[in-house]
Amino acid sequence: MPETTRRLRLTSPDATCALAQTLAPTLGAGDVLLLSGPVGAGKTHFARCLIRALTSPGEEVPSPTYTLVQTYPGPATEIWHADLYRLCDPAEIIELGLTEAFDAAIALVEWPDRLGDLVPEAALHLDFAHATAPETRHLTLRWSDPRWTPRLQQTEAENA
Repeated sequence: MPETTRRLRLTSPDATCALAQTLAPTLGAGDVLLLSGPVGAGKTHFARCLIRALTSPGEEVPSPTYTLVQTYPGPATEIWHADLYRLCDPAEIIELGLTEAFDAAIALVEWPDRLGDLVPEAALHLDFAHATAPETRHLTLRWSDPRWTPRLQQTEAENA
């Protein structure tokens, strides 16, 4: 399948959060979002906003840097938030149960380069990058599964 790419400019943390809140209700079991980018680029902020949109605005959403995975009960399926920064071996991903979550839950994965060949083909890739303006981020969305296209068009329309 050919890859589709969209580039967005997020001018503030609020814009990043609005994008996550708009995308959240389109997600369901088996949706995997791979969040890449350097430290401080907005990966965890995006994940927190998305999780809160599916749970409650007051939900405590700690970074899973040390726990590796945090799970949350969503309205229709579990939400898994994984931070793979500290992993060295893709076999650890299987031990965590993350590959099963790829099929049964909504999975948000920070540092997806640690997945190696376990990257789901149908995943949505979100690559965050710092911009020259202080709170602005560049976001590149990439996907090859056609089911993402209408969802992302809807998301872009609502955040235009």
